Order: sequence, then C-alpha cells, then structure tokens
Amino acid sequence: MSLGMALAYLSEGCMVSSALCLIVGWIHIRHRRIDAHRRWMLTTTVLGSAFFVTYVLHTLLVGDTSFGGPAALRVPYQIFLQSHATLATVAGVLGVLTLRRALRRNFPAHRRIAPWTAVLWLIAAGSGLAVFTLLYVAYSPGPAVNVISAMFGH
Repeated sequence: MSLGMALAYLSEGCMVSSALCLIVGWIHIRHRRIDAHRRWMLTTTVLGSAFFVTYVLHTLLVGDTSFGGPAALRVPYQIFLQSHATLATVAGVLGVLTLRRALRRNFPAHRRIAPWTAVLWLIAAGSGLAVFTLLYVAYSPGPAVNVISAMFGH
C-alpha cells in the first residue's frame, strides 16, 4: 500500500472513529453521565485532531487526490466536495469553540452550541466518508498534485 493510500485510510478511520465516539458521548450526556461524556468527547477531540493532522500530512506529502470516476460525475462530485469542505470547516471551528467553553466550565454557553456542533460534525463525517468512498473505493483514485512540488515547480 502506498503512503498516500495509507494516510487516506488512516485519516478516514480517525474521522469515522471520532463520529462514533461523539455519538457515544452524546448518549452519555443525555443520561446525565457527565464523567463518561467528558471522556468520550475528549476522545472524539483527539481522534478529530488526528484526522486533521493525517489529512494535512497527506496533502503536504502526497497532494490532493483528483476524482478518478466518470467525467459525467466530475462536476457533481466537485460541488459535493466543496459543500463538504465548507461544512467540515464550520464544524471544526465550532468544535474548537465548544471544547473551549467546556474546558472553561462555561456550561450554559457550551450547552447552547454543543448540539449544533455535534450535528454538523456528524454530517461532515458522513459526507467525508462519501468523498473518501468516491475517491478510493468506488473508483480508482485520480492523480495527486503535491502542494510542495507545485509551489516549487517540480
């Protein structure tokens, strides 16, 4: 398995795992099990951060993988990808704000934003899984453009 494929699978594994941990953490808080909720949500944060690190590493070392599916699906794929990227960015920023409010023990503010953050995180994880499936499972990956090589003209 190539470095690019390994990083892509590791990255997606971290994201799917973070979404599953988020669901478990949400169930715990609904049952008022605060300590368990805190542990699961911190695990969610670690896995979400690991996703981000592996995604950035993939982008820097391997590059952005282009869509290798049929030409007729390229435009719909790009629209879906841009929607996913926007949603994932919003979810990530909200995740930082939500975590910050919890760590500062500002629980009223945390409670107001946390459900929105969780729903957006889950949607972003699901749409990310769809992007991953289209790029690596349903079709052969297209060529990758390495950002560092592109910057230096190689």
